[in-house]
Amino acid sequence: MAKIHINIGSNQNREANIVGAIDFLRLNFSDIKISDIFESPAQGFKGDDFYNVGVNATTKLTPCDVNLVLKDIEKKLGRKTTQPKFSSRLIDLDLVTYDLVISPDLNIPRDDILKYNFVLLPLAQLNADEFHPITGKTYQQLSATMRPLKSYNIKILNGVIS
Repeated sequence: MAKIHINIGSNQNREANIVGAIDFLRLNFSDIKISDIFESPAQGFKGDDFYNVGVNATTKLTPCDVNLVLKDIEKKLGRKTTQPKFSSRLIDLDLVTYDLVISPDLNIPRDDILKYNFVLLPLAQLNADEFHPITGKTYQQLSATMRPLKSYNIKILNGVIS
């Protein structure tokens, strides 16, 4: 079984879309662990603030198959594939890490880890002492260089964030 980390982002109907994504992730993956919600401003465009959540899980799927599952979940939640890269999102699911695999073709580990606090901070919260396979630094060490974000401890009960 491979350990994976997925980043979920939404700035439209944020709570409902994140809960929906987590429900679908639970149907497709095992050993789900969820970070706090991190709130961040839109990057590269004017828009509402995003909620981002990190999810650790395990899977027998290959990285390519994980990406297919994530795209299918986005589609089921109503994401349109014709949106510009920097725009508001109903839902965005990205495979951030897959064990210690390094695959530039699949963007694993996702280069956004080193660019955006909304990707790194949830990852570091769930995997503080694990090492980034390229830099060799722990996610906690990397996160110490990032600007903090407002975060909310979450519990999801009966499809509702509390």
